[in-house]
Amino acid sequence: MTDSHGRHISYLRISVTDRCDLRCRYCMAEKMRFLPRNQLLSLEEIALIADRFIERGVRRIRLTGGEPLMRRDLPDLVRRIGRHLADGGLDEVTLTTNGTRLADHADALADAGVRRINVSLDTLDPAAFAHLTRGGDIASVMRGIAAARAADIRIKINMVALRGINEDMILPMLRWCDAQGHDLTLIETMPLGDTGEDRSDHYLPMHEAIAPLRSAHAITPLPSRTGGPARYFSVEGMKARLGLITPLTANFCDDCNRMRLTCEGRIYMCLGHEDHVDLKGAFRTGGMAALDREIDRALRAKAPRHHFEIHGDGTQGATVRHMSVTGG
Repeated sequence: MTDSHGRHISYLRISVTDRCDLRCRYCMAEKMRFLPRNQLLSLEEIALIADRFIERGVRRIRLTGGEPLMRRDLPDLVRRIGRHLADGGLDEVTLTTNGTRLADHADALADAGVRRINVSLDTLDPAAFAHLTRGGDIASVMRGIAAARAADIRIKINMVALRGINEDMILPMLRWCDAQGHDLTLIETMPLGDTGEDRSDHYLPMHEAIAPLRSAHAITPLPSRTGGPARYFSVEGMKARLGLITPLTANFCDDCNRMRLTCEGRIYMCLGHEDHVDLKGAFRTGGMAALDREIDRALRAKAPRHHFEIHGDGTQGATVRHMSVTGG
């Protein structure tokens, strides 16, 4: 699949639920209104739509949320999609999770073909974690990480850099990741949805976020990519790779290879735009032929870039929908 700007689309991110058991301050409001369950795609529909994307050239699928492990029988969906790993139709099926339920599902995910996951973890301090997540227990996340390691699933930690909240914890997180055998990706906060707080208060440009790292370790660019937007670096004296995702300070849209399927069956061609096509309606009324027509329409409509900006006087390019709707 190729969009109207000549970019090859090989990566599909699927949000299987907009629900989450945490309320991270940069992601959600404290009180959220989630979609009624009867508006969601069934797991069978998700699997069939994923099948069609794979037939059309998608090579990587990431399951996201909300918190994807809140979706009942998620391992069944992973097994259904993961069968394409054996026949060569798919290179990878992965997962992004907050880790709170991972201990109960790690073995099943590994059995279904998941070989690596991203765990969202913005601090190692239990009190800071509870504050940032509005009540979360970091012990459950650590149990989940341990279970995934025991199941031979590789782990990358995703950490959103936040001024005044965790900027002094970035170097300790990197050193912890190195000791544990994990890679670390740092992410600039993105203006998605109303969280009840002013993002400009906590926006931390990446060059500032990594300044303490650069003062302690030489950082060298690496050519390797994992299919997503992160640029990777080696860190002097460490085995852990450092990834940087910079939607505001260094736009990465020129080589975008992604589309996002929401749990209610919408394709968002870009995380930073509200434009979408309704695959659920097309599939339920017209089957695979209608699904293909809407996928083609999505490819033609994919924007050249997003327009996220955060300034002291406000946020530009913000979307109404929260991150949990389209998935991280």
